[in-house]
Amino acid sequence: MKLISDTWLLFKNYLINTLRQPVWIIVALFTPICYLLLFGPLLEKMLIGGAPGTNALTIFTPGMLVMLGMFGSMFVGFSIIADLRAGVVERLRVTPVNRLAPLLARALRDALILLVQCVLLIAVAYLMGLKADFGGVLLSLILVIPMGIALASFSYALGLLLKSEDAIAPLLNFLTTPLLLLSGILLPLTFAPDWLQGAAKISPFYYVVNATRSLFVGDYGDSSVWIGYSLVIILAGLCVYWAANVFRRATA
Repeated sequence: MKLISDTWLLFKNYLINTLRQPVWIIVALFTPICYLLLFGPLLEKMLIGGAPGTNALTIFTPGMLVMLGMFGSMFVGFSIIADLRAGVVERLRVTPVNRLAPLLARALRDALILLVQCVLLIAVAYLMGLKADFGGVLLSLILVIPMGIALASFSYALGLLLKSEDAIAPLLNFLTTPLLLLSGILLPLTFAPDWLQGAAKISPFYYVVNATRSLFVGDYGDSSVWIGYSLVIILAGLCVYWAANVFRRATA
């Protein structure tokens, strides 16, 4: 199938270009690792639901995974703006490549990078004493990666539409700040007042964080798990569909 072959060829090209500067993969881990090292220990004396065999990192690390997925994916749109300026997108118009292949290849490249970053972050957390259900940790990756694909697709579409770093940067900051604070990434919102807990339910990432925390403690049957997976699948479908239409128009 032409779409698959074109996507695979572009995926390899994008991945090779990324691996030429692997330092940026590590740099993206700096903030969540700093939170683990410098903020996580502050939570040790807080009551964490009384679940046996868990510690503060069991609650904190899932939030860091979601934060890594959010910030690692929401800002990839800057790269498409650089490609626009360099004429890469313009040259795609005169090639026989499938119009969806550039989007899918970029999103898959970003998903692979996010997976590597998440594994490294979890490894650091285990070295720090993380106690978590191993199966739940693996399932949490299956939850975070589609979220990253959704946000990366959204960011690429914004980049193609706005065509300017000066325009996309404040917009993304405007979106990510309330999403970060309303998702309970740093602290469970059970500590928050009722009005803040109600406001948090607007954010889909609130449910993703709760689902990831439930998986880390091995509570597979918790309702937050299927809600989180459902929202991630819907979000990914909507974002990829919208971004695909934007890419089609940009390369038509």
